Amino acid sequence: MLVGQSCLISRAFPSSCEQESKWSYMTNHILEKTSNKRLHDVVSGGHSEVMDKDQWRQTKSPKLTDSSTSKSDCRDSDNLISAIGRDNSISCLMWCSRSDYGVLASLNHGFRSLIRSGELYGRRRKNKITEHWVYFSCNVNEWEAYDPYRARWINLPKMPPNECFMCSDKESLAVGTELLVFGKEVNAHIVLRYTILTNSWSPGIAMNSPRCLFGSASSGDKAIVAGGSDALGAILSSAELYNSETQTWTTLPSMNKPRKMCSGVFMDEKFYVIGGMASNTELLTCGEEFDPEKGTWRVIPNMSLGLNGASGAPPLVAVVNNELYAAHYAHQEIRKYDKENNVWITLGKLPERPVSMNGWGLAFRACGEQLIVIGGPRALGGGVIELHSWIPKEDEPPEWNMIARKQSGSFVYNCAVMGC
Repeated sequence: MLVGQSCLISRAFPSSCEQESKWSYMTNHILEKTSNKRLHDVVSGGHSEVMDKDQWRQTKSPKLTDSSTSKSDCRDSDNLISAIGRDNSISCLMWCSRSDYGVLASLNHGFRSLIRSGELYGRRRKNKITEHWVYFSCNVNEWEAYDPYRARWINLPKMPPNECFMCSDKESLAVGTELLVFGKEVNAHIVLRYTILTNSWSPGIAMNSPRCLFGSASSGDKAIVAGGSDALGAILSSAELYNSETQTWTTLPSMNKPRKMCSGVFMDEKFYVIGGMASNTELLTCGEEFDPEKGTWRVIPNMSLGLNGASGAPPLVAVVNNELYAAHYAHQEIRKYDKENNVWITLGKLPERPVSMNGWGLAFRACGEQLIVIGGPRALGGGVIELHSWIPKEDEPPEWNMIARKQSGSFVYNCAVMGC
């Protein structure tokens, strides 16, 4: 792995280390060559002094590129890395870490337009290049993200102020390059949409049948939501597909059973709804499997048996390498689902420090090849949030590692993992 303007995340990419290193070196070398060429042009164009690094950074201001460039500079901007052309530039840049895209967007108008258009992320998706970041909210109307590859925290802009939305129950879903947060405004459900392309919040597109307390999961630029309750409290069996590229909702066939407070996952190219409540008192232990190819639902008896109680949070489930895991918050255990026998097998204990209130305030997510538990210990005089990680290995008990810790609220209201 090379360190510089271009950096690769080797475990996230399917190709060999040798190929990654070649791409990384090529991108880094060409960017430096382009920068040196521009530096020479600036110096020879009337500046007799030798510029230091700070002065050189000022010459790369996007304002100069946007307002006072020559026609040649504009053509270079459109070509991105002018020495190799636009298509080859994108082929190089898609292998860079998404952590570098903010810096790349500041180089000139061409780079900024490329990052904001989403084309680069589309290329990454087609080539199965994915980095997973964890997004979560421990304070009302505030979100932050954690990049496990660079071990850094990112503060998102604050959500638009809305008192009703702030006080309502909320669901979250990361799909494509978007983070969707679902809540309520007086008697209507609304959606707020954050996009990494512009680092901003805006109103999202409402579902065909708006709801809350639903199960959901995403795969690439698509997501499915199922169940939940409407604005009048009726429990739903309907399901919808969201396409983040077109920002549209499509109604899918309904489930066999209406349910709310359920969980959702993608596994083996199928969507599963797990657990939930059939009424305010009736706990469901069955799951349902949706086959996108056939457009049909299948009931799986006892799929969530024993994972949660009627007064607890929805089942805390996550999928890594097409294997389903659950965090049993009552017994502080990590369990694995045996698909063939439809039973849960206890693997070991959850991390000791994060605590919850019947599962509320604790997040359990898949983040690439690892499982992550997010929560905080009980503490007086200020909260702390911790991220614990474990990479599942066959027939081995869990060994949790604390990968991040910071001062924050210790109760996780919402959490989603964005892979792009």
